[in-house]
Amino acid sequence: MAALKDETSPILTTRVDAIKAEFLKARFPQGQYFETAHCFVLNPQKEVASDNYIAIVTAGTSDLSVAEEAAVTAQQFGNRVEKIYDVGVAGIHRLFNHLTLIQKARVVIVIAGMEGALASVVGGLVSAPVIAVPTSIGYGTNFQGLTALLSMLNSCASGVSVVNIDNGFGAAYNASLINHMKG
Repeated sequence: MAALKDETSPILTTRVDAIKAEFLKARFPQGQYFETAHCFVLNPQKEVASDNYIAIVTAGTSDLSVAEEAAVTAQQFGNRVEKIYDVGVAGIHRLFNHLTLIQKARVVIVIAGMEGALASVVGGLVSAPVIAVPTSIGYGTNFQGLTALLSMLNSCASGVSVVNIDNGFGAAYNASLINHMKG
C-alpha cells in the first residue's frame, strides 16, 4: 500500500461497492469514490489530453451505472467526455435533439439494455466508430443482457463493435485508444 500512496498517476479501481469504498477511503483519504460508477480513483486525472471527445449515449436511466463507469474510465485516461443520457428508441425524438453533438464525436459509446436497438440506430447516423455496451437491465426476455448482446452483435450498421454485458470499463478503454489516435 505504501507504493500506491507514492504513486502520482491516476489509479482506477472498478466494481467498488460502498463497503469497499469506505475501506479504500480510510486508507487513501485523497482518493475519490464515484458512487454511481462504482469506481474509486486515486490521483484523479485533472487535464484532458485531446480536443476530440468521446460521446457516451444511453438508452435509459437504468443504464447510468455502466455509463458512469465508462465516463470515469475515459476521463482517467485523459479524454473529454460528452454525456447524452436517456435517449433510447422508445422516444427517439430525444436522440435527434442531441444528434449534432453525437455526430461530432471521435468515437461513440452506446449503452442499452432491453433489446439493444440504440446501438444500430446510432451506428446508422454517425461516421465515427460505435462501441456498443449491452446492459443486464431490462425485463421480459432480457436474459440478464443476453438479448441486448445478441442484438448488438447482429447489428447491420457498419462500424459497430460490441463489448461484453455491463463492460463500461472495456468500452471506455477502447474508446480512449481510438480518441487518442493521430490523424
